[in-house]
Amino acid sequence: MSDMSARDAARDKARDRDAAMSMAGMSSERIESDENVWTRRLVLFLRIMAVLSIMKGLYHWAQVTGFIGGEEEAFENQSMAWQTATVYFAVIELVAAVGLWLATPWGAVVWLTTVVSMAVIELMFPGIYGGSLTVVALEAVMLGAYLALAWMAARERPP
Repeated sequence: MSDMSARDAARDKARDRDAAMSMAGMSSERIESDENVWTRRLVLFLRIMAVLSIMKGLYHWAQVTGFIGGEEEAFENQSMAWQTATVYFAVIELVAAVGLWLATPWGAVVWLTTVVSMAVIELMFPGIYGGSLTVVALEAVMLGAYLALAWMAARERPP
């Protein structure tokens, strides 16, 4: 008779322990969600930039292949500098998009290269794409947002 009550007590103890563990699991999720908020925001920003990079890369490929633009705006009718810059951005934007989506360090580096390259082409070589200060300002805002988010995410992690 004492064996039965010992087994029942052990079973009750195991049931209580399982219930306590499941409650601990639920409460740890709440604590976990408050941690690394800036890191999650940085990853979300990188994913948004990845989608924009895909769109920009596909736009440049559409220019190369002739899907957009008329006969006078055809790729082969453009200057060599325009053709070179367009092919460069068609490739590098899509490579940056993959790295940004994966939130890898090399993705951010490639994306930063595209941002700086576009700003330099717009400012230093206005004959290629027209020298739009709006494009440069948008690139600078995106760069500033990335740097701010990366800094805040780095502050979350202990050294």
